[in-house]
Amino acid sequence: MLALLALGSSVVWGTSDFFGGLASKRHPAVAIVGWTQALGLLSISAIVLARLESQSWSGWPPWAAAAGICGMVGLVAFYGALSTGTMGVVAPIAALGVIVPVSLGVASGESPSAWAWVGMVIAIVGVTLASGPEVSGAVSARPVALAVVAALCFGLALFCLDRGARVSTLMTLWGMRVTSVSILVVVALVKGNAGGVRAREVPGLWLIGIGDLIANALFGLASSQGQVSVAAVLGSLYPVVTAVLAWIVVHERMRAVQYLGSVLAVIGAAVIAAG
Repeated sequence: MLALLALGSSVVWGTSDFFGGLASKRHPAVAIVGWTQALGLLSISAIVLARLESQSWSGWPPWAAAAGICGMVGLVAFYGALSTGTMGVVAPIAALGVIVPVSLGVASGESPSAWAWVGMVIAIVGVTLASGPEVSGAVSARPVALAVVAALCFGLALFCLDRGARVSTLMTLWGMRVTSVSILVVVALVKGNAGGVRAREVPGLWLIGIGDLIANALFGLASSQGQVSVAAVLGSLYPVVTAVLAWIVVHERMRAVQYLGSVLAVIGAAVIAAG
């Protein structure tokens, strides 16, 4: 069940990131994150209100706040980097953020099996290659720096989400959104605008926000059932989904290295699940 839930989170995350990246080409990244996070908060708040009496209010708040801050900064950095068009530089670096929760999980006492380690290494190499790494030509420092920030923040967000979800997945997700939206509202007030988003774009941004919310929920449920180090690797295969969608939707050509990476990612996931 852990493998299915974590892989499901990858599919949804990859889809949300693809459409979020497209939206960030029309509006500032912080505006896209703000709208999607706010719309997601409205949706999950309705669920929390319906189940308010049965929820615990202890244990999860610090982890939720930390996950919310890290996730928000990571998304702004990631969308900002994607908006430059250097997908081959941004995505592979951001994908390596999975090393953070794996390292923290092991440091906190987790002991993945030998086969799980083999699968994780194969999957990490695969997802990095599937992102279409570019190692030739001039590369601007800005997207690289943003991608590194996104990688670190995504990794920390996954670990914090896991710890909060072990107490309450629903309340951790809600707390994450409250934290991120509160900060983004302040940013919007300081800037004096909402990023120029039009009314007809709101439904699409709501779907992106719901997708990100569902992906987080699937990952939280997966990691709380086992080891975060294993769940994090399976949940971080989303660049494969993003690359495939780019190939299907906008006809972006996949290079040979991406095909190889996609195959390796699938093999790695299968080894982890079998192990």
